[in-house]
Parts: sequence; structure tokens; C-alpha cells
Amino acid sequence: MTTLLVIAKEPLPGRVKTRLTPPFSPAQAAELAEAALADTLCAVAAAPATRRVLVLDGSPGPWLPPGFDVVPQCAGGLDLRLADAFARCAGPALLIGMDTPQVTPELLTVDFAGYDACFGPAEDGGFWALGLAEPDPALLRGVPMSTPWTGAVQRRRLVAAGLRVRELPRLRDVDTAADAVAVAGRAPHGRFAARLARYAAHPCGPGTGR
Repeated sequence: MTTLLVIAKEPLPGRVKTRLTPPFSPAQAAELAEAALADTLCAVAAAPATRRVLVLDGSPGPWLPPGFDVVPQCAGGLDLRLADAFARCAGPALLIGMDTPQVTPELLTVDFAGYDACFGPAEDGGFWALGLAEPDPALLRGVPMSTPWTGAVQRRRLVAAGLRVRELPRLRDVDTAADAVAVAGRAPHGRFAARLARYAAHPCGPGTGR
């Protein structure tokens, strides 16, 4: 089976989901990030895996379920941090972020039969998932991150290395308020959707409650 990796930031105001501010306050944006992370970790916990690892910038909180190893992110750009996450794996690994709370255990169930990599494109041009049957950090180093062409560059890297690539469904990341509404609509029963609905019902609230 596969090691499942989640790369994430501790959901603290002013450090996560800053593009949600405005219309949300920094505290609300952090609480939405926490809900998205909790939904993501719940899906990972329910998916088959040999190991589940949270690659974290910050400290774990009550949102972390049991069964996860927690390792710190290395220094450097996102490409280096993703590469380092794969470098920690001795066998097949699938890495996702905390921006797709609509992810399901079924989407995360990969066995690499007949292919060498799996790639989940994101609607903004990036990617929400990357899986490697034989993790090679060099495949990620130097890939420009957070651009409209990040996903295309990363996928070309995989193909140029001679890997057989399985395409995963395209998902939408939560970056903006419009993204949040769209994603919550696709996963209406999760923590993220519930938190967003609370803010919609009380738009003038401080958003500091748990």
C-alpha cells in the first residue's frame, strides 16, 4: 500500500488563507482553514495506507486525528518542501495539501498498478495531488509553484522522466471566497461547509468561536 502525505500549515490567523481576507476576517479565514484541514485529515484517515504523515509548518492541534506521524516541513520554497516530503518515503507515496476539503477516501485509494505516477490537476492550474510509485525528490525541485502553469510544468516533468501517469479528477482549491462557496457546495456535509454556512448566517460576527 501507499504512504499518504498531507502538507499543511498550522491554521493561525494571518498565516493561512490570506486571500480569503476580505470578505472574511483573519480569524474566520484561519477557522475555515482549520475546517478544511480537519476534513482532509478525516478523508486520509479513512483511506487505506501503510502510513499517514502530516508534514506540518507549525504545531499540531486538536484538529489532528490519531494515527498520523507529524514531521516538520523543511526550509525553502514549496518545491523544496514537497521534494523533502517525498524524500522521507521509502515506497509508494501520495501527497495532497489542505486546500481540497471535498477530497474523499475513494480519491485517495491508489495502488499504482500499471502506472508510475498519479497526478491530480487543480482548476487554478496547480495540482491537488501527486503520487509516485518510486518517490524521487528531483521530480519536484525547481518546479515553479503558485502559478497558473505549475500543474502543466509538474506533469511534463513526470512524462519527461518516462513515467506512466494516471490522471486523477480535477478539483478546485480553496483560495478565494468564490472557491470556498463552490467547494462547500460539492461537500455540503463536511466541517468546512458547516463553518462557511455559519459565517453566511452571521456575516457580522467576529468569527473567533470554535
